[in-house]
Amino acid sequence: MSSPVQAFRNLTPRTRAFVGFSLLAWGTIGLYLSDTAEKKFGFEPTEQEKKELEKVIPKITVVDREERSKG
Repeated sequence: MSSPVQAFRNLTPRTRAFVGFSLLAWGTIGLYLSDTAEKKFGFEPTEQEKKELEKVIPKITVVDREERSKG
């Protein structure tokens, strides 16, 4: 029994390109349609939910290093 990766490698280059392009297209279409589906089915986040999410997202603080003097 061969693995899916091996089966993919056994395809002709043209077929592999077609399969790869199809997967990319499927993902892109999914990204665009998911926003529309959220609105249609009422799953859009409220302002309160957005604020709560903002609280738990880690913040990145940039700290400058002090220059070390030679000596």
